[in-house]
This record gives sequence, structure tokens and C-alpha cells, in this order.
Amino acid sequence: MRRSPAHAAPRRRVLGPRASIGLLASILISLLASSSAPTPLYAIYQQHWGFSPITVTVVFGVYAVAVLVSLLVFGRISDHVGRRPVLLAALVTQVLAMAVFITAGDVSTLLAARVLQGLSTGAAVGALGAGMLDINARKGHFLNSFAPTLGTASGAFASGLIVQYLPAPTHLVYFVLLGVFVLQTLAVLVLKETVNRRPGARASLIPEFKLPRSAWASVAIAAPVMFAVWALTGLYGALGPAITRTLVHSTSVVWDGLPLFALAGFAGLASVILRNAVTRNMMLISIGTLVTGVVITLVSVASGAGGTLSVIGFFVGGAISGFGFGSGFQGGIRLVLPEVKPHERAGVLSLLYVVCYVGLGVPAVIAGILVVHGGGLIQTSRDYGIAVIVLALAALTGLLLSGRRGRFARKPRLAQE
Repeated sequence: MRRSPAHAAPRRRVLGPRASIGLLASILISLLASSSAPTPLYAIYQQHWGFSPITVTVVFGVYAVAVLVSLLVFGRISDHVGRRPVLLAALVTQVLAMAVFITAGDVSTLLAARVLQGLSTGAAVGALGAGMLDINARKGHFLNSFAPTLGTASGAFASGLIVQYLPAPTHLVYFVLLGVFVLQTLAVLVLKETVNRRPGARASLIPEFKLPRSAWASVAIAAPVMFAVWALTGLYGALGPAITRTLVHSTSVVWDGLPLFALAGFAGLASVILRNAVTRNMMLISIGTLVTGVVITLVSVASGAGGTLSVIGFFVGGAISGFGFGSGFQGGIRLVLPEVKPHERAGVLSLLYVVCYVGLGVPAVIAGILVVHGGGLIQTSRDYGIAVIVLALAALTGLLLSGRRGRFARKPRLAQE
């Protein structure tokens, strides 16, 4: 018997486009904030549990490895099952990670929390980025580059303030983040799905580096820049606190979060200032400021520990490098994503994040080993910075030799729906 309209099931209330894209951006910010929140806490963990600098970089690198695994396995699945199911699973996992952080009593528990955190972030970033592009291509382009930098900056700085000035330093920041993730999980329940289900979900779980032919040239240009800028983030996240304590001679954990805050904060500023710039110009600005900032940083670190000019130079170099990070990350996304179709967005965006997180994790772990068994903190920082400069110059060479200036000299656009 056909039901009358009066007895029809009520329609599920969903968020509007503006609220939806705001929610997705806030989740991306929260995920990256939670990933940088432990940075100021490493010194406290090290005091309590007595581990070496290698352990710090391993804890940092384990997160990046977990993100990589998750990106490779789950990076394309939201193109098949929808954005909402993936986001719900990722947020629930993130809540669990915060609970493990709260109860952490040794390095193994800390590693477990970072693994859960990385798996959640890796599964979510592709779905979040593609979801924002599904709703509004122009805003999605901007938010895909701005939200991660804002999250990284705010997480490190806010965590430092909480740890320094509020009670329960190794617990409170995680309780705050846990509450945020619970609220976002509830909000995703009323989020409108932006893609239709497509067959092939199970096959999408098999890791493969599948890149549409249309994006090959742009990825070849963007990948070295994106690798370099995220490798620099690894330097500031893994070794930044130790470098700062060496230069400043302070035990305040607020200082531990400031290098990453300066880097990521100016990356966000670059995303805002250059959001309407021509893509090719953005990539050139990124390479120029990245090299300049790293050179200033290396000179400041090598000039001696404790001088005011060294401290100022270290943070100025970080800020300039951060501008290069923001412009390079945004430029790389804008260079690649217009070349792919809507149903390929999550997969391609996940592959870009694979490049980023290899750059974030692998050099940081190598640097931790070199600090202990190589030339020490200053020499390792110098070698790390030189490697970043070489990568940036390699990207510049590729950009100049591409012979396709007309293709890259454009304002933001996306493949047609």
C-alpha cells in the first residue's frame, strides 16, 4: 500500500554548503593540530622516560609512516563509498588515539597513539580535500592548502601554552582535542554526501601508485617542491625544540613549539596572500623564499648558541621558509588537481600527501640517528638544510626546463564536473 505524503518518513536534516565546507576545513585543521600538539611535550616525555633524541625522531617518523600506509590503503576509498563513512571512521579512530595519549605511560604507548593518529589522518585527508572541492572548487582549492598549515601552527603553539601554564600538562591538551573530535563526529552525521557510491571499493584498498596520465607532467614539477617543504617541516617538528633550547637556553616548553608555529603560521599567511596568484609565479616564489629562509636559518644556527642575533635569525629564517612552504604546498596542489577528473580527486590528492609525508618522516628519522651517531645537532641541521636547498633547486630546474609555461601560467581552476 502506498503511503500518503502525510505519513512519509521525515527527511534527514543536513548541513548546507557553507556549513559543510566549514566543517570539513575544521576537521582538517583539527587533525593537523593534533599531529603537532605532542611537539612541545617531547621534552617532558624525555625527562620522565629518559629516552634519546633518536627516540624523539622515531616517534615523529612513526606517525608519518602510519599516515603513508593509511594513504596508500584508504586514500581512494572515499571515491567509491562516499566521504561521510570514511570521515566517521577516521574521527572515531582519532578519538581513540587521544584516549591512548591521555593514558600513555611509556614510549610504546606513545608510539601506539601516534600510529592510531597517523592512520586516522591518512584516511581522512583525501576525503576531506576532495569533499571541499566537491562543494566549492574555488574555496576548496584555498582551504586544501590553508587548513593544514593553520592546524600545524595552532596545534604546536596552543599545546605549548597549555603545557606551560595550565594543569595536567601531559593530559589537558589531549582532553581538549578529544572533545573537539567528538563534536566533529556528531556534525559529520548530518553532513550531506557529495559523491555517489561507485563499484570497486574493495579493489581500491590494494595499494598502488595510480596517477592519471594527464597529471604526470605537473606532478613531476610539484613533487620535489612538496617533498622539500614537508621535509623542512620535519626538521622544525623533530629537531626544532632541541635547536631552540640550544640557542635560547630556556626550559620553557613554549619555546619548543615556536619554531613550528613560525614556519606553519607564515605558510598559512602565504596561502592567503597568494591565493589568486598565477600558479607558476607561486612555485617560483616558493623556491626563492624556501632557499633564502633555509640559508638564513643555517647561518643563524652555525653562528653560535645563545646570541640574540642567532635566535632572531633562526625564527626569521623559519618565517621566510614557512612562506615558501605555504606557497609551494598550495602551488603544488593547484598545479596537479586541475589535470584530474572529479572522481579521481581523492586518490590523486592522497598520492600528493604520500610525497609530503615521505618528506616529513624519512629525513627526520635519519636526522635523529645522525644527531646521536653522526656530527651532532648543529652539523645534522646543516646537512638537512642543504638537502632541502638541493631539492628546491631541482624543482626549479624542472620548472624552467618544462617548456610548458603557458600551461602553468594560470589562475586556479579545476577539471570540469
